Amino acid sequence: MGKKLQHAAAKVESKLYNLEEASELVKQIATAKFDETVELVIRLGVDPKRADQMVRGTTLLPHGTGRKVRIVVFAKGEKEQEARQAGADYVGSDDLLEKIKGGWLDFDKAIATPDLMASVGKLGKVLGPRGLMPNPKTGTVTFEVAKAIDEIRKGRVEYKVDKAGIVHVPIGKASFSGTKITENARTVFGSLMKAKPSSSKGRYVKGATMCSTMGPGIPLECSTITRNVD
Repeated sequence: MGKKLQHAAAKVESKLYNLEEASELVKQIATAKFDETVELVIRLGVDPKRADQMVRGTTLLPHGTGRKVRIVVFAKGEKEQEARQAGADYVGSDDLLEKIKGGWLDFDKAIATPDLMASVGKLGKVLGPRGLMPNPKTGTVTFEVAKAIDEIRKGRVEYKVDKAGIVHVPIGKASFSGTKITENARTVFGSLMKAKPSSSKGRYVKGATMCSTMGPGIPLECSTITRNVD
């Protein structure tokens, strides 16, 4: 642990923080020279190996992520034009597929119209492991490409429980006000509560921390948070 991280960790007390406290503290201990991303790390009481306990979804952060997102859209004809007018960074079909097959992956989100998913699906081994594969469950396989682009630009984030039962969700930047970080975090918790599988028994949210890119985790008092979200 470096000196900066040690100094930051010393400011985190041995207690559970509410969202307001954590949102202010995460700003104080983000000391990197760049604008650090603030993230929630939430441990769920689910078994990801069971299909009926897979937690996955999207939510629109009220204050966005603070990050410029590079978007590609797989579309043809009118939908290709719609995507360009909506501000997609890269749009195409066969040409775009070939470019990605050649190793190009200079983008953050991918959207595809349903009619092209048979072709896009062939890139599963490339896009899947990087979390870039379009998926109807996250609204990225759709004919409403302009709407999808707009929501991503405004701050729609995706989440998916990993093999350890943990969800990682970015909720803004350290330069955000504490209020904006708090409201974004509360939105994520609300979405996760709505996504709770009916087959999940016992405590659903087992633990959570808030942290910045280079900072230590701040433990959250989850029971109060989950009781006070919509």
